Amino acid sequence: MLRLAMTTDAETFERVRGPLADRGVAVDHVQAKERSLRVSAGADREEAAGGDGEFADFDAGFVYPSRLMEGAVVDTRLSVPWVNGREAVLTSRNKAGVLAALDDAGLPTPRTTLVSNPVDEAVVTEAVEPFSYPVVVKPNSATRGVGVATASDLDSLLGVVDYLNLVHDYRATGDKSYLIQEFLPDARDYRAMVVDGAYVGAVERRLPADAVEEGRWKHNVHRGAAATGVGLSDRARDLAERTAETLDIDYLGVDLLETDGRLVVNETNARPTVDAATKYEPGFYDRLAGLIERTAAAGE
Repeated sequence: MLRLAMTTDAETFERVRGPLADRGVAVDHVQAKERSLRVSAGADREEAAGGDGEFADFDAGFVYPSRLMEGAVVDTRLSVPWVNGREAVLTSRNKAGVLAALDDAGLPTPRTTLVSNPVDEAVVTEAVEPFSYPVVVKPNSATRGVGVATASDLDSLLGVVDYLNLVHDYRATGDKSYLIQEFLPDARDYRAMVVDGAYVGAVERRLPADAVEEGRWKHNVHRGAAATGVGLSDRARDLAERTAETLDIDYLGVDLLETDGRLVVNETNARPTVDAATKYEPGFYDRLAGLIERTAAAGE
């Protein structure tokens, strides 16, 4: 039986353990953050060489840790190939880079401009000129909708940018860029899953009616939206698969927005949460287990 190191112990870990075990893949958790990690063995090198404790005897990893600094240490200690390695996580996390690559490949995306701080207000003013208000402002590499806001006019936009500037003033902040993006009102929000090049299911993320009436618009599950399994059109399935192919990522969540006849890729996630099996295609776990086996074989 293959042994898979999983660097999350949240919902995905609990959901995949049983189905993957049924397919010959034993899943164990490797904690990659909020702990201490031995970096060098020093005088204990010979003892450490005899076995690496919790990091020993794994065949593959799933997926590269979200904290890249800790991930480098865990990667070295595990010494296994990853379903979605460091490059895949970095690629997907860079929202502007993803949209640029997809646009270059002819895939539909929202109109978007990247602003790289620090810049003068004149640069922001010029950047937003091609857009109609309201616009969406979002940090380039944040997740779960953190820091995403709308601006209804230039003064509101510059106010949001003021707060971003305060964060970016901290010298250790790595990514000081943010996006100005067209707002797509009343868009349906889908998360399509692609495994090893094939669409394997999707959910629609939707806020409760009372939240919508209150003016909320971000359909993140972590912000109270519900994820319901749906069957996507052939057009949407094809778009999700072409997105994964363009980015060369084997296991990918593709966020699609659909409104007024438009269907666009909004973001991607190389560390997507696995939802309940009933929300995916019948072959979801067979295909996922196959990808894990192929990844492990590549490291032999």
